[in-house]
Amino acid sequence: MDKFPFDKQYDSSDCGAACLRMIGRHYGRYYSIEYLRQLSHTDKVSASLAGIAEAAEKIGFRTLGVKTGFNRLSKDIPLPCVAHWKQDHFVVVYKISGGEVFVADPASGKSQMKEQDFLNGWISDVVNTEPQGILLLLESTPEFYKREGENNNRSGFKFLWPYVMQHKRLIWQLGIGLLLGSVIQLVFPFLMQVLVDKGVQLRDLHFVYLILAAQGMLFASQVAVEFIRGWILLHIGTRININLVSDFLLKLMRLPMSYFDAKMTGDLLQRIYDNERVERFLTSSSLVTLFSLVNLVVFGGVLLFYNSLIFLVFFLGALGYFGWVWLFMARRRSLDYRRFEQMAENQNALIQLVNGMQEIKLHNAERQKRWAWERIQARLFRVNVQYLSTDQSQRAGAAFINEGKNILISVLAAQAVIDNQMSLGAMLAVQYIIGHMNAPLESLVQFLLHAQEAKISLERMNEVHERADETLNEESKVSELPKNGDLTLQNVSFRYGGPHDPWVLKHLNLHFPHGKTTAIVGTSGSGKTTLLKLLLHFYAPQEGSVRLNDLGLDSFLPRTWRSSCGVVMQDGFIFNDTIARNIALGVENIDRVRLLEAAKTANIQGYIESLPLGYNTKIGQDGTGLSQGQKQRLLIARAIYKNPQYLFFDEATNALDAHNEKVIMHNLETAFHGKTVVIVAHRLSTVRNADNIIVLDKGEVIEQGTHQELTQKRGAYYQLVREQLELGS
Repeated sequence: MDKFPFDKQYDSSDCGAACLRMIGRHYGRYYSIEYLRQLSHTDKVSASLAGIAEAAEKIGFRTLGVKTGFNRLSKDIPLPCVAHWKQDHFVVVYKISGGEVFVADPASGKSQMKEQDFLNGWISDVVNTEPQGILLLLESTPEFYKREGENNNRSGFKFLWPYVMQHKRLIWQLGIGLLLGSVIQLVFPFLMQVLVDKGVQLRDLHFVYLILAAQGMLFASQVAVEFIRGWILLHIGTRININLVSDFLLKLMRLPMSYFDAKMTGDLLQRIYDNERVERFLTSSSLVTLFSLVNLVVFGGVLLFYNSLIFLVFFLGALGYFGWVWLFMARRRSLDYRRFEQMAENQNALIQLVNGMQEIKLHNAERQKRWAWERIQARLFRVNVQYLSTDQSQRAGAAFINEGKNILISVLAAQAVIDNQMSLGAMLAVQYIIGHMNAPLESLVQFLLHAQEAKISLERMNEVHERADETLNEESKVSELPKNGDLTLQNVSFRYGGPHDPWVLKHLNLHFPHGKTTAIVGTSGSGKTTLLKLLLHFYAPQEGSVRLNDLGLDSFLPRTWRSSCGVVMQDGFIFNDTIARNIALGVENIDRVRLLEAAKTANIQGYIESLPLGYNTKIGQDGTGLSQGQKQRLLIARAIYKNPQYLFFDEATNALDAHNEKVIMHNLETAFHGKTVVIVAHRLSTVRNADNIIVLDKGEVIEQGTHQELTQKRGAYYQLVREQLELGS
């Protein structure tokens, strides 16, 4: 068995970081996937090869990206190296031997494949008739070994220990229950022996009744112990699960927006499901296995007392059983990963079929989409066949070893009875013991499988818990905002991702005066929404600073700053709740007067009052459907209800008809009075009355001034206005 380390990716975008982690471990240094994600600037899709190379160099590797053929890979390339796989994934090639390529795939596990199978996934181009693929070569340097890496024990079951120790009293009760259950189980084989040897063989019916009564009492006690144990398990499991999920959600809500922008929704949901997996492992696998282990030790001691040779045969048979099952664990784990991926892909395809039915019908794409789904089913079927074949081989071999051991023990026990080394009752007691020792063996094997799954889940959960909060050192932050504060940007530059990504905003020096309305316009992709996110402190600029009066925004608590901001974003969210609670979001006791005033300002009061339940009408995915215009008006009402000092509107009226927009903009003039307002918009009617208009192009300010000044200038703003008027006419 090869010794190359393997690490499973936590998320679909973690393949590059996981590859680098495996290679780091191969050379003797441990780094967490999350740390390598940050170094490689991984987004929600994946890291780039340049990002992986940059991360590798930061931890002490020398790197070289090459495009080459298989002949050079098999003879000259130093291994392990990172290979670009199927155009959207990364794997580690760590060995080539005997015409087979050994690959560690963070998504599916380690495997060895024929040359052609490897080429099918690796080749990306043909140069001078030679198929070639992309590799990242890594060589350790003295700098790599100077670094100590990270603590190898930072993830795993230690993370879980504090949650378990919160319930020491219940665990002690459970331990007593386990001990009582084992003692009761221990008595049964001796009762069976005396029942046969002294009751049946001596024909003493009174003694038989006495033993049967004792067995009945012990059985009732055992049922009572198991009943109590079940309730204790339920309490422990429920409390641990609630604490795990609650702490996870609490931590999730303290993370910066950049974390969510770099994660797929499915990956975040998977982490919540991980909590359930860990809870099942604790309450089902761990404690049941502990009970099984205690029984195994107790019955093993009794078996040794009865006959040492039979005990030795059982022990050797158990070792053979474990060894055979262990041979298949890596294969099963790899197939589990592949099956999970195919099932996730199948689920995504079905969701797209249902949600995209309108477009499918409009473009007559029914056959194309159905064939795509059927191809996924074919791949899933092939994986299921492989899984079934592996499972049957494992079970058949394990059953053969187990039954062979049982038959041999029966022969030895019968021989001992014939040779007068053991009574008939003792033989039946031995058979009873063997029957109760076989089940714990299977439990221990399942425990090992579940422990591996739980360890992966704990690592994924721990990755979230170890992320830095949005706010560090809260006690040093300013908790009150200055009155009449001006917002300024001083030489601000910003980009998403790492140094290889393009700048979204470049060298911005802007002033947003208190009590004035500033509009930001520009073509799509010019950086308008990104600028708004910097002002809301969702992101910090890589260069320069965003300031409120003389203090940087990072000097204030984010919740303090955002409590003074009313915001309407392009992708604002409507919750499955009543209209009132959607408008007064985060408020327990709703101010009815402010609620009505906000709805009136957003010109949605008439629609709400026409509904049978009015403001108590449930909306969102599980309630009454809203048009895009109604959603937008509801979001405007939400921003107005806060009565904030600062208002930020990102295309807040782009889904409204001309009449509603005119009414709302007229109402907002009153709401804007004395407040600092920043509006991102395309429509002329929305921005023309602004005190200052900023024109962005490719992340740079190219013009600013009032509507009249900019139209007279006949520059970029004038062109935008003219194009809009031409479209309008």
